[in-house]
Amino acid sequence: MMNLLELILLSLGLAFDAFAVSIVSGTRPDVDNPKARFRLSFHFGLFQLIMPIIGWFVGIQIAFWFASIDHWIAFVILAYIGYRMINESNENEDDDIRNNPSKGKNLILLSVATSIDALAVGFSLAMLKIDVLLPALCIGVITGLLSLIGIYIGKYFGKKFSKYAKITGGFILIIIGIKIVVEHILIS
Repeated sequence: MMNLLELILLSLGLAFDAFAVSIVSGTRPDVDNPKARFRLSFHFGLFQLIMPIIGWFVGIQIAFWFASIDHWIAFVILAYIGYRMINESNENEDDDIRNNPSKGKNLILLSVATSIDALAVGFSLAMLKIDVLLPALCIGVITGLLSLIGIYIGKYFGKKFSKYAKITGGFILIIIGIKIVVEHILIS
């Protein structure tokens, strides 16, 4: 079972990808209206809510095969996602958002791209035998809210915060992964 602080930190860690993309999107004039801001933040939150549930259902189907190493699987997945987020903080995100990010194919692609990590986390939750509904809801709501905030930050302050959001999110996920392994070692 995850405590409230762990749940919030996990949610924040996963939300930082969408937050960073929202900051970049907020700099664009085609996202400078209430409908576009709502569409973008709603879809980012919705996909972050759905993906861990999908990952969890896949995970519970095969969890018994990996029961003795589930903590290491969770650590590797979270550490890899965190490392990748930190590495991606140096990439130029303008390449990902060439057209209006709040409509059509771009909206769906960005929503999936920013929530793939949540799919892996859902899988990890299944390995750890943690129910997914509350974490998924928390991840979705926090992502939606942070995305909306990110759009406004992008509108008013530009792209410079995007990089730091990804780095922070990456470190949070790595720390959660380390905590899982340390707890397992101490309990065993």
